Amino acid sequence: QVQLVESGGGLVQPGGSLRLSCAASGSTFSVDTMGWYRQAPGKQREMVATIPRAGLIIYADSVKGRFTISRDNAKSTVALQMNNLKPEDTAVYFCNAKRLGVAFWGQGIQVTVSS
Repeated sequence: QVQLVESGGGLVQPGGSLRLSCAASGSTFSVDTMGWYRQAPGKQREMVATIPRAGLIIYADSVKGRFTISRDNAKSTVALQMNNLKPEDTAVYFCNAKRLGVAFWGQGIQVTVSS
């Protein structure tokens, strides 16, 4: 099992920045891809960014150039730096980790972009 705990969400004005962090614990030694997903009210959960232990980082088109995902394998953490935030980025953000074909999720953290 892998436990994921997110932090860093909150309320920010349009154009502002936030940094989300996710700490993994438990059986993290064989975690492969980690990432961030989000779900806005009335919408399906969507991928924001994913980062494998080694390999290609993937971003959703809607966040390219504004968001940056990073990972510290030694500390089993993944972060999402979000710049130039827009109202449409408002959502609950979920940390995700995949281990041996099984997906694990954090509890989610609210990000609200509003003036």
